[in-house]
Amino acid sequence: MSDWAGLGFLLLLLLGAYFGLRQLANPRQRTAEEFERNASENTTMLGATMNALNELMNPEAAKAKEVQMQMKDGRYTKKRREGKAGGEDGT
Repeated sequence: MSDWAGLGFLLLLLLGAYFGLRQLANPRQRTAEEFERNASENTTMLGATMNALNELMNPEAAKAKEVQMQMKDGRYTKKRREGKAGGEDGT
């Protein structure tokens, strides 16, 4: 009888682990605002250090990130327009 109880326990344990892992594998649905808020709140010292090191090692990526942020804010095209020679208000 104890063999059947042990077998039942192992079967229950395996089924629980299987369904538990399937539940954990499903990604939680989040909006873009929730993702951005969590990303800004959860900046760690290690993450900040790695970002600074990446900017030092790869300055082109840092410039690209800056341009992307300016484009999101709508400042990049205005900056280019103001710097053009012979522009609308240059002559």
